[in-house]
Amino acid sequence: MNSIASRLAKGSMWISAARGLVNLLGFISTIVLARLLAPSDFGVVAIGNTLLAIVGSFTALPLSQALIQHKAPTADHFHTAWTLGALKGILLGVVFAIFAQPAASFYNEPHLVNVMYALAFSMCLSGLGNPRRIMLQKSLVFWQDFMLSVSQKLFAVATAIVVAYFFRSYWALVLSIIAGQIASIAISYTALPFLPKIRFVHYRDLLSFSMWLTFSQVVNTLNWRFDQLLIGKLLGRTEVGYYTVGDTLAVMPTREATQPLTQTLFPAFSQLNGNKERLRQGYRRAQAVVTAVALPLGVGMALVAYPMVEFFMGAKWLAAVPVIQALASIYALQTLGSLAQPLGLSLGGTRMLFIRDTQLFAIRLPLIAAGLYFGGLHGVLIARMFTGTIAIGFNFFIVRSLIGIPVLAQILSNARSLTSCVLMGLAVYSAQDVGMLLQAEFGLLPRLLGLVAIGGGVYLTSMFMMWWFAGRPIGPETELLRVVTGTWARFERYRLAR
Repeated sequence: MNSIASRLAKGSMWISAARGLVNLLGFISTIVLARLLAPSDFGVVAIGNTLLAIVGSFTALPLSQALIQHKAPTADHFHTAWTLGALKGILLGVVFAIFAQPAASFYNEPHLVNVMYALAFSMCLSGLGNPRRIMLQKSLVFWQDFMLSVSQKLFAVATAIVVAYFFRSYWALVLSIIAGQIASIAISYTALPFLPKIRFVHYRDLLSFSMWLTFSQVVNTLNWRFDQLLIGKLLGRTEVGYYTVGDTLAVMPTREATQPLTQTLFPAFSQLNGNKERLRQGYRRAQAVVTAVALPLGVGMALVAYPMVEFFMGAKWLAAVPVIQALASIYALQTLGSLAQPLGLSLGGTRMLFIRDTQLFAIRLPLIAAGLYFGGLHGVLIARMFTGTIAIGFNFFIVRSLIGIPVLAQILSNARSLTSCVLMGLAVYSAQDVGMLLQAEFGLLPRLLGLVAIGGGVYLTSMFMMWWFAGRPIGPETELLRVVTGTWARFERYRLAR
């Protein structure tokens, strides 16, 4: 257990560093491109990407998860995974290209044709990835994955900024996707040599595990993408540009706080699924840490959305502020049950996850469509906040079914984080007048930094005070202190060695 916990902690650190760098690059790219391009440019590419994601989900083969769960995959397993992935990519790319003209006519958007042709080529490339890369996660070795992820994003961001600077066109967004995929393929085969062969030997083993995940991915993609298609059709590509960019920025803090642990917990939980008590303890500790980190980041993003957008992106993007405020808040709350997915995968509960996604889709589709019809973009946001709250309850019940933790106990495990976030929100809201004074005297950046400092200070102070008065129980505060003291000790050893 200690060995797994140690490797899990190191893996989370590597993935956190990778995701931090990748999303710092992504944030910089978004800010620069927002300055250089129009919201309508983001909108036309968002429509193409959404269509690609939906079509791709119907032929999705989650082969990487199947390789992780397999106890001892052989060379033929990797060759079969590569063969199935390559065939899927080529088939999907051809089909997607065929539907480019009809889709452009449906949306009355001529630019969509060439965008879809380019994305079809990117889909063909996506099937050529190195299947051995997933074994880095299975073995809980993540530093190589760190190098691959950062290098891929660096190529993509550089391509996007260069093309946008010289051509001021949506092609900057499209070509960055292709450049990132080419870089990923080249680097992965260089770092992890693998000569693929066409094999179908173990396709039954891989597809038997992937079937429910494929169904789940179809429903999940429709669940989270159809709103962009509706907005693009009824409101136009400029509105879908505001919505897409706002959604991207809103999810960034919570996604980057949860994904490192989510990515490492699937293989870690898989190794602990024979001992339910240890699995329950590990889940509760991991979920408390994720919530303690991700919840304030998401709520904080909502609180400072206006000065952040105005400073970094300019006044032309202020229409995206309500999107960030609404969605960042609900993304933050959804971290309360965010580890239900890796838990379900590790215990083979893929059918349960599929049922959850199907039920959520049946709820979200009519509510979001009604919100769009009666309230436009703001109606969609209200519907998403409501359905997002329902999704939290679904995840609570999945965790209770899988490992027997009561719903109330799951909520109470995060009580200090929730209370501290409420206090943080009240403090930042109360300090708005101070922020306006800072802006009038020094500009937007001091206002933004001042609000961030106030919110972060109140959250950390209240969190640790409640932890102290509770008798300093084992929790996210303990983990944070362990990381801080460990980092300080390493720094001191390094300083004395010099």
